[in-house]
Amino acid sequence: MTTLDAGRSFACVTSAWQAHEAELRGYLRHRLSDADAADDDVLQDVLLKAIRQGPGFCTLENPRAWLFQVARNALVDRLRMARPTEPLSDDLPEVPHEPLAAVDALADCLDRALGELSAGDAAILRACDIEGQTQLAFAQSHSATLASTKSRLQRARQRLRDRIPRACQVRFAPDGSVCCHIPRPDVPT
Repeated sequence: MTTLDAGRSFACVTSAWQAHEAELRGYLRHRLSDADAADDDVLQDVLLKAIRQGPGFCTLENPRAWLFQVARNALVDRLRMARPTEPLSDDLPEVPHEPLAAVDALADCLDRALGELSAGDAAILRACDIEGQTQLAFAQSHSATLASTKSRLQRARQRLRDRIPRACQVRFAPDGSVCCHIPRPDVPT
């Protein structure tokens, strides 16, 4: 933005501000309980947002509507922040933990199943599926192509899928869903 653009945009903001400041102040006073200080703060926020618009403020079709919308949003933000809160008492009863779904409880058994896979399969599954490393980053760090990494990951996932029912002694319900499993200690390393 050139100095000339900045001057023009500031003139637009100043003109709109002079035309609507009193109306905005009345609007805010009507809605705020501690009006004296609060309406000045909100008005200042609105003015700063208008100035930050730069030359974009001059292209507004209806600067008054824009100023009121920004004032309304600033007012809502202020009221949300001022909402009273109370700290929770230490005497509240503990909320009982709901048991995990059977399929979610299989996560307890994942380390054991990974430990029974080859070191290469476990490494790619841990890196890409558990730790969130991208397949491309894994490929680059292991001097492999992305295509071969994708294939390797798919094969490792299939071997893990095959291994979990045995390693975790998974039982299935008649509808095919996981009903339960027997957790076993991790494989010693």
